[in-house]
Amino acid sequence: MSATMQNATDSRLKMIETGAATAILPTGDTKPITVIGTEAIRETFGEACLQQAVNSRLAPGVTDLVINPDAHLGYGAPVGCVMVSPTHVYPGPVGVDIKCSMSLLQLDVAEEEIEDRRTRRALISAVCERTPTGAGKGQRSVGKSRHVSRKLGKQLVVEGASQSVCEQLGIPAEWAERCEDAFHVGHDDTREALAKRLDKLFDERQMSRFDEKMAQLGSYGGGNHFGECEVVRLGEDARAQKVAEAFGLCDGKVAFLSHCGSRGFGHNLATDQFKALQQKFAQWSIPLPGNDRELVYAPLGTPQANDYLDDMALGANFSTVNHMLINTLVLEAFQEVMPGVTGWLVYFISHNIARKEIVNNAPAWVHRKGATRAMPAGHHSLRETAFAETGHPILLPGNPRDGSAVMVADPGAEKSCFSVNHGAGRILGRKAAKRALDQTQIDQELEQHDILSNCRQYPKDEAPAAYKDFNEVLSSVKKAELASEVARLQARFVIKDASKADD
Repeated sequence: MSATMQNATDSRLKMIETGAATAILPTGDTKPITVIGTEAIRETFGEACLQQAVNSRLAPGVTDLVINPDAHLGYGAPVGCVMVSPTHVYPGPVGVDIKCSMSLLQLDVAEEEIEDRRTRRALISAVCERTPTGAGKGQRSVGKSRHVSRKLGKQLVVEGASQSVCEQLGIPAEWAERCEDAFHVGHDDTREALAKRLDKLFDERQMSRFDEKMAQLGSYGGGNHFGECEVVRLGEDARAQKVAEAFGLCDGKVAFLSHCGSRGFGHNLATDQFKALQQKFAQWSIPLPGNDRELVYAPLGTPQANDYLDDMALGANFSTVNHMLINTLVLEAFQEVMPGVTGWLVYFISHNIARKEIVNNAPAWVHRKGATRAMPAGHHSLRETAFAETGHPILLPGNPRDGSAVMVADPGAEKSCFSVNHGAGRILGRKAAKRALDQTQIDQELEQHDILSNCRQYPKDEAPAAYKDFNEVLSSVKKAELASEVARLQARFVIKDASKADD
């Protein structure tokens, strides 16, 4: 352990309050960690989470680290953190579910039209016939999904949501304009690099189950992934109304919120990268930051960094098309039950990705691990987009009982590297939740709120009580002046899987 890291550890991880919902965590002689959260939220972080944050901040090449209100123990770095490096790339602060993301589909359906429970049950069945749930599940397990050939699979992981890919899958091509990133390119900013990398992976027999992974396109998976039918409740202030109009949100209408990522394809790419880099560290006797095998890294420009960036882009492209297809299939499900229904994509945004951005007036890789970007009105990255004058939509899932939120960034988001939390964040681990929570109480609570589900019993480790107080989390974001609320989303039914988590 370095002297700097030892000094930081000796400080015993004491946060120093700097505002109503901000603090710093000193890390010895380096720039301190920025902490976002009210006092109540900061008490939820735990020493292990804070130690992970310190290890990440003191890792080679890291210049900035932010802890968001949803922070909890993660893979290498805390879930709910932002890590900036102009010189290195880190797989840990991206994670094994490359480009796990949120998307929101607005439907031209009044809330009264889904009030009847039989209608909602029919919608649940129609969605589940098209978008399977469960680890390892794919299109073969449902009757109304899409067939993805090997040829199309190779094309979509290289091109992302290109016009050709969208046309072949029946995805509205204009939805690509509502993506944070409709496609990702390779380490040299070309698609050709991705095509070459994919060929190499096939040659090295690292893609032996490629067809099986492509068959998972248009599926949710397990764990905390979900599809949720919502009713949109717009804020009453003038700004919220104006921003909602730009976003395409409709008060009192039905929307559909989805949470999923790159499924088994991204997981395989990420785990192979961890193994390869860990072998290099062992071979070259390189010290690990905080002695954490999950904090391996590669200096930019090296073959190892190039390979990781290419693999991350391949996984991210799969995730993008996965979301686009899920939303297409959900719209088809509503149209089956309610002929004539129309729908449009509000936004698609990631919370497990490294992106090349401008930080402190210089290019850097911003790793968002369980964190989502938050660019306000006028930000240079939004030029010539539909959100240049408002800021882009921020999709923050809470829980079915307390709802979710759509927000928009404020100028104060600069203090958090233009990022906010990706949701509520866990307060109970999965095993702890299964031990502590009562199944009957969970199911009765959802019944009292008239929230239906495709599960016979709602997963205990995904119950609202397993997550932090969503209202306190949102309060932290607002008091820190990172973002403002545009709308709340009230859950009417949930599509989930009760099996083992896959992210």
